[in-house]
Amino acid sequence: MPGTEVPRGLPRELPTEPPSTRPRPAGPPRTTPSRPDGVGPVVDCAVYVDGRREPPVEPHEALRVAVDKGGFVWLGLYAPTEEELGEIAGHYRLHPLAVEDAVYAHQRPKLERYDDVLFMVLTTARYVEHDQLTATSEVVDTGEVMVFVGPHYVITVRHGEHGGLADLRRGLESQPDLLCLGPASVLYAVADSVVDAFVGVATAVEEDVEELEASVFSPERTDDIGRLYQLKRELLSLRRAVSPLEVPLEKLAERQFDVVPAAMRSYFRDVEDHAIRVRDQVGALDELLTSILQASLARTQMADNEDMRKISAWAGIVAVPTAIAGIYGMNFEHMPELRWRYGYPLVLLVIIGTCLLLYRGFKRNGWL
Repeated sequence: MPGTEVPRGLPRELPTEPPSTRPRPAGPPRTTPSRPDGVGPVVDCAVYVDGRREPPVEPHEALRVAVDKGGFVWLGLYAPTEEELGEIAGHYRLHPLAVEDAVYAHQRPKLERYDDVLFMVLTTARYVEHDQLTATSEVVDTGEVMVFVGPHYVITVRHGEHGGLADLRRGLESQPDLLCLGPASVLYAVADSVVDAFVGVATAVEEDVEELEASVFSPERTDDIGRLYQLKRELLSLRRAVSPLEVPLEKLAERQFDVVPAAMRSYFRDVEDHAIRVRDQVGALDELLTSILQASLARTQMADNEDMRKISAWAGIVAVPTAIAGIYGMNFEHMPELRWRYGYPLVLLVIIGTCLLLYRGFKRNGWL
């Protein structure tokens, strides 16, 4: 029967030994993301036939059931170790290079093809709420989602405290017409969810940028350089997540892959359009932050120059009584006006008058 056919490249007897990862030179061990104690790597496992979820099945039996019924299995994993993912990789015959990337994470968004299997890496982002933006505030928190797409399976590997796919799975299960398109529908839903999250993060960051812009150009004297630089660094994390995603989405929308039906290409093209808009928005925010930073530096420099003018003006005023008092403080016997009755008040009047003239001149020139 057609439902019992084994897809191309998938053996009838599945191996039990996991494939070895890529040989690596000697060096310091690489760290892997961890998960809380007592939490297993398998978040959910289900078989879908004709867009409907089948009764629960054990993960090690799911692929056989999916092949027999002509459906596909969706296996969700959270921060698996090398041993845990290696065992699953042996069952699904995943490529060692893709397995290594999925275990150690910290990959840039990309799309790779291994025979009839697609491996896609997406960087997720979340806006970190804060009462007030400071020079050390965390604004954008990033994670990763890796997706293996085969003829009869899709495996999602998640790293990070956010980016859970439980709500996404429930939403897809309410759209059987979309799930009928096969494992590629899950890849589309994950990519669409990630890009939609980018839109929300970019909008929230834009509000922070507007707040800083108002602070920089406010009449009050503020020091915003540290906050501007920190926000620019956080925006860089979002830019690194968004910009590389355009090429993989373009490939999915334009190229022909065995596991991506032609009907799915328009879906990926729509996600690509959204990603391009977010990329442009992030680029515009980065340019705006650069302009605001330059304006803040210019205002700081102008404020420093104004302070220096004030200091110089007061120093010039104070120099008048200092000079006169210094002259008449010398202990010479024959000095003019020393024994004159009105000498002291005359000197005071000269000091006060000269200081007032200097003050008026500095005030008129904007130095005070």
